[in-house]
Amino acid sequence: MRTISILGSTGSIGTQTLEVVEVLGDIQVGAISGNHNIKLLEEQARKFRPRLVSVMDEDNAKELKSRLADTNCKVVAGMDGLVEAATLAEADTVVTSVVGNVGLRPTFEAISAGKNIALANKETLVSAGQLVMDLAKKKGISIYPVDSEHSAIFQSLQGNKDNKIRRILLTASGGPFRGKTLDELKNVTAADALCHPNWSMGKKITIDSATLMNKGLEVMEAKWLFGVDTDQIEVLVHPQSIIHSAVEYEDGAIMAQLGEPDMRVPIQYALTYPKRVANPFPKIDFAKRAQLTFDHPDM
Repeated sequence: MRTISILGSTGSIGTQTLEVVEVLGDIQVGAISGNHNIKLLEEQARKFRPRLVSVMDEDNAKELKSRLADTNCKVVAGMDGLVEAATLAEADTVVTSVVGNVGLRPTFEAISAGKNIALANKETLVSAGQLVMDLAKKKGISIYPVDSEHSAIFQSLQGNKDNKIRRILLTASGGPFRGKTLDELKNVTAADALCHPNWSMGKKITIDSATLMNKGLEVMEAKWLFGVDTDQIEVLVHPQSIIHSAVEYEDGAIMAQLGEPDMRVPIQYALTYPKRVANPFPKIDFAKRAQLTFDHPDM
């Protein structure tokens, strides 16, 4: 049975990763980490029985340690604790789903320790893409993208290693404010921005999606993941979020990955690659998705 560590287990990607683990049934969770949601961390620790739980906040770590005193779970704290979770000896893959540059050091340490990375922490590549990719190559480990767009690109590249990429089509839903005028945007609220039309995500990425900042980060992430120039990456607004992204080759053929908007699918692929495994997640019915539309972003 394989073992994974999940950095950021209480966030949107982390909780969905644990759902996938339950569906697959052949993966052991060796370590989890969180920050403020101690109640959920305790529930996860009791359910999945990891050997290690890391909590960034020292006081929260003390509280969790007290709560889990009747278990064999080791509770560690701070950045050193996060690194300990990322380098857990028995883990072969680390799911990095923490938010922001806090994920940079544990990702480096995990790669240095020979762990494959299921990457959902885009800031790691945005801020240190060259360093991360160089280290991964040196250590001979794989980085499997978890973002739906980058997973789609990764899947569209399978079997085409020797074929030249003309461009990557990086899709964007356009977010909740797509089509609104500048006047209409003057009075929008944070609550409005948090109402994403297609995806259920954490607050930061949802806000970044509403402003399209997230797509700018994804362009940089794609550059490092797939070794292309940024002028080979074209953002395409696709409000239905059915085509998750695509790759066009030099002969004009386009390979795309399609599916219902469900983050559990790319998470599962990152954990089972190169195999595809049956699951109960929603499947697309094209008769009910009668129209797919596309547009250029309004720069």
